[in-house]
Amino acid sequence: MKKRSFKAEVLSGHKDYAVEVPFDPAWAWDLDAKALWRGRRGFEVKGKLNGHSFESYIVPRSKRLWMLINAELKRKTKLRVGDLVSLSIEPRGSDER
Repeated sequence: MKKRSFKAEVLSGHKDYAVEVPFDPAWAWDLDAKALWRGRRGFEVKGKLNGHSFESYIVPRSKRLWMLINAELKRKTKLRVGDLVSLSIEPRGSDER
């Protein structure tokens, strides 16, 4: 599986921060979305955001795909809404480095 790199603006989401993902993981990585928690399907991912390693999820909402930024990553990177970040992500479980 290939890593995907992109830049995105940090936005305040429904519950926490998120960035819009500019590709469809189902197509790009030939994966099926899976159940993440009750009522939500998506993709488990790992990667780096501004050089900091993380694990997260890509989920659909409002006909777009969003990668969630958890509180730990937000704290480590000192993110604020509106920041432009560099990301490199791949499916969790991928052995590619």
